[in-house]
Amino acid sequence: MTKSLREQVYDYLRRKLNAGELKPGAFLNLNELSARLGISKTPLREALIQLELEGFVVFYPRRGIMVNPLTKKDIRHAYEIIGALEASVVLCNFEKLRSDENVRKLREENRLMREALERDDFDTFYEHNIAFHNVYLDLSDNETLIKTVMTLKSRLYDFPRRKGFVKEWEMRSTEEHDAFIKLIEDGDAKGAAEYMRDVHWSFAVQEKYIHMYYAEAEAAENQGVK
Repeated sequence: MTKSLREQVYDYLRRKLNAGELKPGAFLNLNELSARLGISKTPLREALIQLELEGFVVFYPRRGIMVNPLTKKDIRHAYEIIGALEASVVLCNFEKLRSDENVRKLREENRLMREALERDDFDTFYEHNIAFHNVYLDLSDNETLIKTVMTLKSRLYDFPRRKGFVKEWEMRSTEEHDAFIKLIEDGDAKGAAEYMRDVHWSFAVQEKYIHMYYAEAEAAENQGVK
């Protein structure tokens, strides 16, 4: 299926954000972007409106369009929303989640995460971390919920993709996954949902590591580390 011009422009801008070529706090010039891409302002504006709805840019009258920085408040709110939504998916789909096949998938993704950590391969770690959570998210037919969760995760980790790496945090994450799997195997639906919300996605519980991650990532980016 051929993508519309608006969708193509949206994908282009997301790639630029992901690569860090559009920096947080920078203003985008609509005329300049339109000329560079060789397109009218209409699909460009439509793509930027979608990015604003997702929290990546902000429109300022008479000033332009700013790439939205990620603040501590933004991170805290994202954690609260993701935790609540993922917990609801676990609770609503628990009987399917606790099947032997899905538990096997969870264990396999967590094993691959640990192997990636041993190689200091954060990109692969991140891919398997997303896949771990998708084992239960894929059980939900609530498309709006899934889109909200994935957009918030992209906001947290992908725009730009951080170069910093807090290995202690990532190791702890795999240990939390183990605890989550154990609750599933024990048939504790409420406990598994609450653990995902109140521990794994708790800003208060993870705050120390959150500060370390974003501080190290910003330092690496400022030094030009690739």
